Amino acid sequence: MGASVGKDGGKRGYLAEINVTPFVDVMLVLLIIFMVTAPMLTQGVDVDLPKTRSVRTLPAGSDHLVLTVKKDGGLYLDEYNVPFEDLQNHLLNLVVNQKKQLYLRADQEVPYGIVVKVMGEIKSVGIEKLGIVAESSEEKAPAAGAAQQPGKP
Repeated sequence: MGASVGKDGGKRGYLAEINVTPFVDVMLVLLIIFMVTAPMLTQGVDVDLPKTRSVRTLPAGSDHLVLTVKKDGGLYLDEYNVPFEDLQNHLLNLVVNQKKQLYLRADQEVPYGIVVKVMGEIKSVGIEKLGIVAESSEEKAPAAGAAQQPGKP
């Protein structure tokens, strides 16, 4: 009666290896989820921007900062709340680094005097180039072949 016992004399050792394939699958799914949601998170503070006909989009990347002025007068440097008293210090850090551009986003309900006051702070620290952010006012044209109602141009 010969029974096969194995090399270790019938004692079974523990399998100490980890199957990496499910781990890699989960990591790839998480990577895709973060890649899809990351652009949605960088939108910043909600403001109702003024509308104009000529608008260029903000450049992609992290080489610029956006200074937002909300309707209530709150200031945000990117998404971080900055009291007006500390704005000059934060802007001085921007000038020292000399590698960032500054864009101003002001809610259309913000009084002109507040926007000018913020722009004065920007100018006082030596920032000469400033971008103003707005939305496009052009409405999309109707689809080709769309019928117009009689009596309306």
